[in-house]
Amino acid sequence: MVGKVYLVGAGPGDPDLITVKGLRYIKEADVILYDRLVNQELLQYAREDAQLIYCGKQPHAHTMKQETINHILVIYAKRGLQVVRLKGGDPFVFGRGGEEAQTCIHHQIPFEVVPGITAGIGAAAYAGIPVTHRTLSKSFAFITGHQAGDKAAEQQWHHLARGVDTLCVYMGIGQLPLIIENLIKNGKNKNTPIAIIQWGTLMKQKTVIGTLETISKIVDRENIVNPSMIVIGEVVGLNRQLNWFNAEKNSIVSITGS
Repeated sequence: MVGKVYLVGAGPGDPDLITVKGLRYIKEADVILYDRLVNQELLQYAREDAQLIYCGKQPHAHTMKQETINHILVIYAKRGLQVVRLKGGDPFVFGRGGEEAQTCIHHQIPFEVVPGITAGIGAAAYAGIPVTHRTLSKSFAFITGHQAGDKAAEQQWHHLARGVDTLCVYMGIGQLPLIIENLIKNGKNKNTPIAIIQWGTLMKQKTVIGTLETISKIVDRENIVNPSMIVIGEVVGLNRQLNWFNAEKNSIVSITGS
């Protein structure tokens, strides 16, 4: 009898942000394949006899290739086991969940997707930044920082710079200067507010805020590295008023400067 694969979003970091359904599947799983940014507190809910397999990826240092992960999902599911693929954020937002679902279809393995709170929304919210606002932002886009150096994506920068109110950039710290250059070159005002949220939703969260013109110096000065979410747009200016998490949880406060 063939088992089943569950593609479960663990949320952006705070373990309390897991969905009820996601937590139930963690508790029931025979095998859990989990990523680097999954809060390992969630693994405490796994059965004692569950097999836990780490398959995290860091920039330029992957524990497993994606093809290997796909193969493991198939092997265990064909043994009749319930397999949870536990991913940070949402499985279908820059999480390669679509590829894993296609693998299941190819091998005739039933699967289910359990959405999670993605960092573009969750980290921004914990920094007091709503990605939409009735007067400041009527549109937002999720983009990957990897496209900053992609020649095939160059035509998209004009639309991103002029046609979208709020940009949420994943995996963009390493490409920050190029992202800024592309946006300004395509018409984005250099004084547009930008926030970098490091370790979003966790107690060690740190938020730095500047403009497109000043943020690179701030990031260097404050030693901001991955994992970080970049949020660009006028809604970033609401941080000072809506910064509920820092005030309530006494985590590291936002740093604004030049």
